[in-house]
Amino acid sequence: MTYLPANSRYDGMKYNRTGRSGLLLPAVSLGLWHNFGGTDRLENGRAMVRRAFDLGITHFDLANNYGPPAGSAEETFGQLLKQDLAAYRDELIISTKAGYYMWKGPYGEWGSRKYLVASLDQSLKRMGLEYVDIFYHHRPDPNTPLEETMAALDHIVRQGKALYVGLSNYSAEQTAEASLILQRLGTPCLIHQPSYSMFNRWIEDGLQDVLDTEGIGSIVFSPLAGGLLTNRYLNGIPQDSRAAGPSVFLQSDQITEGKLEKIKLLNAHAAERGQTLAQMALAWVLRGGRVTSALIGASRVEQIDDNVAALSTLDFSSDELAHIESILKD
Repeated sequence: MTYLPANSRYDGMKYNRTGRSGLLLPAVSLGLWHNFGGTDRLENGRAMVRRAFDLGITHFDLANNYGPPAGSAEETFGQLLKQDLAAYRDELIISTKAGYYMWKGPYGEWGSRKYLVASLDQSLKRMGLEYVDIFYHHRPDPNTPLEETMAALDHIVRQGKALYVGLSNYSAEQTAEASLILQRLGTPCLIHQPSYSMFNRWIEDGLQDVLDTEGIGSIVFSPLAGGLLTNRYLNGIPQDSRAAGPSVFLQSDQITEGKLEKIKLLNAHAAERGQTLAQMALAWVLRGGRVTSALIGASRVEQIDDNVAALSTLDFSSDELAHIESILKD
């Protein structure tokens, strides 16, 4: 059956300006890090992408190594784009990244011009696209001059293979230096993608100030702390949870008795707000307008509905924020 997106798809979503650019991003974006790879069920991925777009999520975030196996999330999204969303390409923001290991030999990872240009060409082929809207350098390269990496990003934009460029996992100091180089080249940095949640607040120690000064937006990944900031861990570690087995998201030793107690107290406060814990956690990272978009992951459609519903209650009183701080403090 031909997919027709909901006519009301833009009615409930909030869109935020990305730094000092003209680009608006949805306050909630969908990441395809896991659950869209070659080992996952295509129809489940299709249902999630369709529902996301129906709810006004216009931004879909990928990377060359997303899967598993690496590259397969882009292949899956390419199928869904061709079959369902091709007619709506101009309503979509599609991003991908390069920086982590992808192929054998000296040119298959990090930040050389050779790797970044080749990787994006492969990504575009997997997705069936002529360009992506945002292309990120996925991680700093300690051995390649930053000037070379930023020049490669500038080159990619001038080739027409990306409209904007961004950084991910860069420190405050690295971001400031990279931004200066990109400005000199004439391709300003649009956005930074760091990890950020109630349990992971490193960006507050300098990075957010740099982003504000440089006019760079931010889209934060793992805003639910790998699932900790959901109702999954209110009664300990479930046997079918990420933390119960091998996971790149969450390890069981991260879940201490003290952290479980904090989760319960946060959940109680979320209930007082009329929200789930996940909804409050998303609202919290978006508080104050310093974060452009919260990047969610999902394994089923219902999680997307729950996450987007966070946008109906984004405000916190000063007393609420103080109470949350009292819970989070060591």
